[in-house]
Amino acid sequence: MNPVRTPKARPRAVPLARLRRALVPLALVPLAVLLVAGADPSWAQPAEPPAGAEPPASPAPAAAPAAPVEWSAIPAQQQQLLGRYQSQWSSLPPQRQQALVRGASRWLSMTPEQRDGARERFQTWQRLPPEQRALIRQRWQRFQSLPPEQQRAVRQNFRYFSRLPPQQRAQLRDRWVHATPQQRQQMLQMQRQKRGR
Repeated sequence: MNPVRTPKARPRAVPLARLRRALVPLALVPLAVLLVAGADPSWAQPAEPPAGAEPPASPAPAAAPAAPVEWSAIPAQQQQLLGRYQSQWSSLPPQRQQALVRGASRWLSMTPEQRDGARERFQTWQRLPPEQRALIRQRWQRFQSLPPEQQRAVRQNFRYFSRLPPQQRAQLRDRWVHATPQQRQQMLQMQRQKRGR
């Protein structure tokens, strides 16, 4: 007896703004996990607040409300990318419209290699368990709340980590994952001393 095969559903196209939101945190995952050297040591702690502590405040809303984007004002190439939204465009919130337009513009400015890389990273993101994606989003929000000088330090550390040979990155990652909070603090202090901070 032949089993009944159902056709595989085609993957749904992903809105560009959602793709962008998904890819940026994924790019910083190694940094958020490792903290090779020195931004804010509190990043090394679990994402959950201590018992009895208030949850972190949500980001402040934008001062001015976003202006709606008229479909006719969007360049033709962007309209082509955003075509699936045309019928519902006027009912989308202005912030969503603006995010979609920015995403389409960014996508069009990418080289084919950058687009391939973005697709790969998004597929990797989609394969992550929901809990891990939530943790990454929390860490990204924490990163966004850091002062600019700490954000620069985190980015610098990420670039440093990215340039390490794969074997050394794996060793550092393993040491970091298995370290206690005290050992992590010591690792961060040693790294700061090496860099002359």
